[in-house]
Amino acid sequence: MITLSPGQGLPQLAELALALLLSAVIGLEREARNKSAGLRTHTLVGLGAALFMLVSKYGFSDVPGAHVSLDPSRVAAQIVSGIGFIGGGLIFVRRDAVRGLTTAAVVWVTAAVGMACGGGLPVLAVAVTALHFVTVFGINALGRRLPLSRHPPTQVRVVYWDGTGALRQILVECTRRDFVVAEVSVERGMSETAEPGRDRGARRDHRDLEVRRPRRTVAVTLVVEGKGSIADLTAALGEMPDVLSVGSQEGGLSTD
Repeated sequence: MITLSPGQGLPQLAELALALLLSAVIGLEREARNKSAGLRTHTLVGLGAALFMLVSKYGFSDVPGAHVSLDPSRVAAQIVSGIGFIGGGLIFVRRDAVRGLTTAAVVWVTAAVGMACGGGLPVLAVAVTALHFVTVFGINALGRRLPLSRHPPTQVRVVYWDGTGALRQILVECTRRDFVVAEVSVERGMSETAEPGRDRGARRDHRDLEVRRPRRTVAVTLVVEGKGSIADLTAALGEMPDVLSVGSQEGGLSTD
């Protein structure tokens, strides 16, 4: 006969359910922003952290021995250390731009919310979840009220033919003109039939056989910052053989 150890009743199931709910709410915000760690990742992180806390509190209650001392905080401390591996996997560096810091921090906060649920602190868990949204949305609004920097971010939208290696040339050109690419957003368009009048690359002899085949366009939006001239940058990008159109607008995209 299996005897259930303490800590497996309705209160603990309610704590897991709360961790699941709050973590999913946080994950929905990341999912809506199309980040690398979305709904499932945040939900699993919060739920797992809550379970680790419950195991830390109740999982060793049947350990025999009069001289055995247990420290329930040891497992909680390992959660804080271990969640850093997930956060580190979300951060990447492209040249001088670092991406994923906010998402990694949100995963860290989600683990803390799960730990609070598992630790029997539901009020704190709900409060931190609410403060998460205040931070994510409120800080952006506050940042827009601050004085602009000397080199405000600018959106540069470039449409080019897919499969030509144009994106790499675009990024190289941005860097060469003293710009840092802070964010890249790519949208793939519908397949079109390339025409000599529209495909700049058709002027080159080695593409004469390709211009009649259906090809797909790609629209990439770059958020660039730097001391270079946006007008010169857009003009240089527009001269690239596989680029169809270039446009710019001051202002950046969403945070990471």
